[in-house]
Amino acid sequence: MIDSTSARRDGSTPVPSATVPSPSAIRAERRQLIESMRALRRLLDKRPAFELSDQQRLNREARDRNRAEAVHGKALQRIHERQVRQEASLNQQLIGLDGKRESQETRALAVLRRESIERALNNTYLTSSEVNGIGKGLIRDLAAHGIRTAADFERVSWGQAPNGKGGDVLYIHRTKGGKVHINGIGQHRGRPLLEWRQSVLARAEARAPRLLPPDERHRIAEIIDAERVRLRKELADAPRAADKTRKEATQLRTEALGRLATAEEEASRLAAVRRTDFDAMAEKLLDLQAQLSAHINEYGDAGRRIRRAQARALRQVAGMPPLPSIPSPHAPADTVARVSLRKRTHRTEALSTPGVRAGLGWLIPIVFLGLTSVLGVGEPDTTAPVWFRVGTRLAALAVTAELLRLWVPRRRWRTAGPMPSGIGPLTSGAFFALVAASILADTDPNDGAGWAASVVSLALLVLGITLRMRNRTED
Repeated sequence: MIDSTSARRDGSTPVPSATVPSPSAIRAERRQLIESMRALRRLLDKRPAFELSDQQRLNREARDRNRAEAVHGKALQRIHERQVRQEASLNQQLIGLDGKRESQETRALAVLRRESIERALNNTYLTSSEVNGIGKGLIRDLAAHGIRTAADFERVSWGQAPNGKGGDVLYIHRTKGGKVHINGIGQHRGRPLLEWRQSVLARAEARAPRLLPPDERHRIAEIIDAERVRLRKELADAPRAADKTRKEATQLRTEALGRLATAEEEASRLAAVRRTDFDAMAEKLLDLQAQLSAHINEYGDAGRRIRRAQARALRQVAGMPPLPSIPSPHAPADTVARVSLRKRTHRTEALSTPGVRAGLGWLIPIVFLGLTSVLGVGEPDTTAPVWFRVGTRLAALAVTAELLRLWVPRRRWRTAGPMPSGIGPLTSGAFFALVAASILADTDPNDGAGWAASVVSLALLVLGITLRMRNRTED
């Protein structure tokens, strides 16, 4: 008979033996607890991968925001450059309107004189009384070949006869093209014919107008004034159009950032829900560990087979710490520093204000000095010392490299900017120094020109160095 009042292991109040489960039931209940804890640990093992993925999401969102800001900065840069080019072009056109007016008046006067001369030539008919030696018969022959007025032919020349026989004959060149030979018109009649046309042309040029009529000048002035009004209107509209384009670019940036913010909020909400699930699972695992401990204390050891499994199940739950460098989900959001998993760069923000890029005109000294570093300064004497040839080439190469180092980054839209103060005088000074070296290296140098170039080079170099030092001091 079993004692119904057998004492418990912990010395607490005994329970009736009828309520003590069988060893198989104890083992089954304990295995059930262990399997539940094992399933929870398998789920909680996914938390480090989730935290890593969520950190990558945060980095990706920051990268997308930076990209949107960069696109906005590039758009502002292009708008600014387009506005500068448009305003410069319009100002240049406005400056050239006065010269355009004079050129139009000159062209209009030339057209008016040409029409007057052509009209006078067309109205002057060829008659026998006008040209000595040409009778009515030759007049009819000329008319048959299309020569009736002074405007129908230009000049006369000698050439081989049409049939190739009889030597050279006189040809009359028509205004509309082609030349004709009239039997009976040779040197004695061709010269008076040409002199008659030249006299008619001289009278027509003398009678042609030399000034534009007032109405024509007024018409040209109205055209120029209308053009000036149009250009001034476009110049006034250029800033407004640029501002409108900037507002559109800013609106696109706002919309893009708004879409990103909406997506980030949704992703953050889902991540928070997932973390809450992990926290709940961790708390549930702690509860199951407490239940398993109580079960062991109440019923003791359940056997060698289950002892090892329950030891693994009871190992410490380390508060679910994240992977290294990943903040804990239990820490406040404002006290945890975000850690980036990507390579740190020096520039993460977009260009906020448009700059002015270095001009393409710097390619001229760069190309010239680059060619000088290869071909030399044009040594006139092939017996020039080796040190002179090598030294001038190395100097040109050094100046070329320095110009490229300063110019290339200032052409990129991310690092756009004007060339530093003093670079222009320094480059000009290097150019004159090479010119002076080329002159003085000649076997028969022009000492005056060489020393003048040297003085100019020295003055420019001193000016450039002074400007550079002043600029660095102000910085």
